[in-house]
Amino acid sequence: PRNFSAAELVRAAPAVLQPYLRLMRLHQPAGTWLLYLPCTWSIGLAAAPGCLPDWRMLSLFGVGAVLMRGAGCTINDMWDRDYDRQVVARTASRPLAAGDISTFQSLVFLGGQLSLALCVLLCLNYYSIILGAASLFLVITYPLMKRITYWPQLVLGFTFNWGALLGWSAIKGSCEWSVCLPLYFAGVMWTLVYDTIYAHQDKRDDIMIGVKSTALQFKEDTKQWLSGFSLAMLLSLCVAGMNCNQTFPYYSAVAAVGAHLAHQIYTLDIDKPEDCWKKFASNRTVGILLFIGIVLGNL
Repeated sequence: PRNFSAAELVRAAPAVLQPYLRLMRLHQPAGTWLLYLPCTWSIGLAAAPGCLPDWRMLSLFGVGAVLMRGAGCTINDMWDRDYDRQVVARTASRPLAAGDISTFQSLVFLGGQLSLALCVLLCLNYYSIILGAASLFLVITYPLMKRITYWPQLVLGFTFNWGALLGWSAIKGSCEWSVCLPLYFAGVMWTLVYDTIYAHQDKRDDIMIGVKSTALQFKEDTKQWLSGFSLAMLLSLCVAGMNCNQTFPYYSAVAAVGAHLAHQIYTLDIDKPEDCWKKFASNRTVGILLFIGIVLGNL
């Protein structure tokens, strides 16, 4: 229902705005959730014992996630417009590939998104401003990785989970590495799970146009790899929890996350794109479960 309502919102917008809203994938909010949720984990873990997470920070990071995911999609489509035209099923209708907007218009729009994201970043402390700015290199270069390596999903993990570091520093003024690094690593492993599943949708087209992915690297061994990444994620979450004295509800949520991931992997059909999309989108539930566990554990 959320995806449907977001798509409806875009369709209801003035015609002149629709290509820009589609360029930033406002009609497909799953990716924004997956960028935002590691931020919420970090903000939740940084809250004082017995306290709820800082709602102002959660709101700021929510706005930042929409803007930075939009900027990332814009950069991706600018790099990939020639590739996208060749994948009729999913990407040929993207605004740049379809010619709905020009490269120059996209560049101006990107500048606007990054300027607004900078305004959000400037609301944070100095340490967080520098830490946040450091992620821009990853945002710009990630879309190129599928031309270079079979592990672009790993680079996406480094990019998408930066909020696991930034959320803590926004609250505390610096990173507690014994908590932030295991949390970041857990997020990277999680991204390898959901984005490998996502990549299986496009594997036939990827072979045809010559781009790489973990889906093509793992082939029929995908489920074993995903199981390993999931185990690494769960162990890292336990380490992060122990290092900030988390309590029973947190570990219950980690167990629930493990059960969700196990079900995802067991029932996944890597040769059915619609099943891959469904499993990919269900990872929002994984992130929300963990956030609820963090909040209740803290209380």
